Parts: sequence; structure tokens; C-alpha cells
Amino acid sequence: MTQLAFLPARGVIEISGDDRIGFLQGLVSNDVALAGPGRAVWAALLTPQGKWLADFFIFATPDRLLLDVERGQVAGVVQHLGRFRLRAKVALRDLSDALLVHAAWGIVPPEKPEGGERAPDPRLPQAGWRLLAPERLAATATAEDWNAHRLALGLPDGSADLEAEKSVLLEAGFDELNGVSWSKGCYMGQELTARTKYRGLIKRRLVPVTLDGKAPPPGTPVLRDGAEVGTLRSTLGAAGLATLRLDALAGPLACGSATLRAALPGWMRLPS
Repeated sequence: MTQLAFLPARGVIEISGDDRIGFLQGLVSNDVALAGPGRAVWAALLTPQGKWLADFFIFATPDRLLLDVERGQVAGVVQHLGRFRLRAKVALRDLSDALLVHAAWGIVPPEKPEGGERAPDPRLPQAGWRLLAPERLAATATAEDWNAHRLALGLPDGSADLEAEKSVLLEAGFDELNGVSWSKGCYMGQELTARTKYRGLIKRRLVPVTLDGKAPPPGTPVLRDGAEVGTLRSTLGAAGLATLRLDALAGPLACGSATLRAALPGWMRLPS
């Protein structure tokens, strides 16, 4: 059965104008030109030092780009992108009240909403589809159901799992989850991202975890033998995500009053 959920915590940014593709191409981690009818691109906006600021799904229509982004970050992303407009022929607009974000997952693809957009989630086939619609669609699931689904797959959810100006993309799976292009031209933060990959500098990863006991708040340190080896991020019931050192992925760990264990997904590639 295919489930469909409205995601009220997501918003939409419109980028229009003749220079929209080239403008965004120089600022984000993935190849904007790959977005097209029925195909979305997942990309991140980085600091010049290569640290995460925001991530979003990019939809492309004949005359505009639409960014499916965390609603709480819409204003900040619009402001940040606006600093780089200079003489580029682009316009930025918050469309969060005009286009509503939905997620669907299951066997049967959902229909394209009238007046909206639909594309497979580019991270994993099991993740399902992303939909933008001018009105709320008839849902068969809740945003919490979607949260449970994405946690089971080990998919990060913006600021719930990543820290602005601190997180590195490859620690959060952006390479395996198709969030980085290694063949496009330069973009903001590319140097550190490439160096991290080719020099094997990853020392920790954001990984799915299971919790035995009451889940502590996000940001709670994860300990092994009293020494801090990571940080808990988002949780739902006994499932969650945590940033852990690579040498702490095996065996039980302590987090608040709970016991935590890593549950690595099949898509994740770790150093041998």
C-alpha cells in the first residue's frame, strides 16, 4: 500500500529568471541541470568552508526552479541566496503558502497533483516520492509516519540531524544518497567536500540507531565507557539518528538513561 503524508514543516522557494540554473549551480553541492520533468535533485547549500547550511529538493519547470526546503529555513535561504544575485537575472520568492509539500512511499507511484509537481525522492528508491501541490492532498498517513519511515532508512532531516556551520556533507551520507556531484563545476564549499572524500578524512558518521530506554533530548552526548563518542540527533520511539565516531559503531553505548546501538543501513559505505 502506498502512503501519502502532508509535511507542514516543509516550505517552497521559487527561483525564476533567465539565469536561474547557472546562478544556483555555483552555490549548491549537486548538479542543478539534472533537475527536470519528473526528476528532482537533492542538494545542499554550504559555507565557504564546506559546512552545511541547508539542504533541499530541486524541482525544475520550463520557467522556474522550486526548492522543497525546511520551512523554518526558508527566510534564511532566500536571504543567503539573495546575497549572490549581483547582476544575475533571477528572482527569489517564498511560495510556502502557495505550494504544499507532501511525501509518498510504497509500491504504487502517486499521481502528479494538478497544478503541482511530482518526482521520485532522489536519495533512495525506498524513500518514495516528493510532491508539491497547490492544496493539501488527501493523506493516508501523517508527518510522524513519514518521520518513522525516513528514520528506518537512515535519511537525515535538515536541522533535526545536521548542525549549521558544523556538519560535513559526507558525514551525513550525501555521497551515497546522491546529494553531491563530483563532475560539475565549482560551487561554494567544494574544496573541503572534495578533500574530505579523496583524502579519506571522515572520522564520524550520522547513522541510524535503536534505543533501549527513554530517548533523551537531541544533542545528548553518546558515551562509551564514560568517554564521549557522539551525539544523539532526531528520535521517534526506539528509532533515531546519531552522529558517532567510526570506532564506536560496534557494541552498546550509553545516551542519557538509555542504551544505544548503531543499526547501519545497507546503502552506507564505510572505510574498510
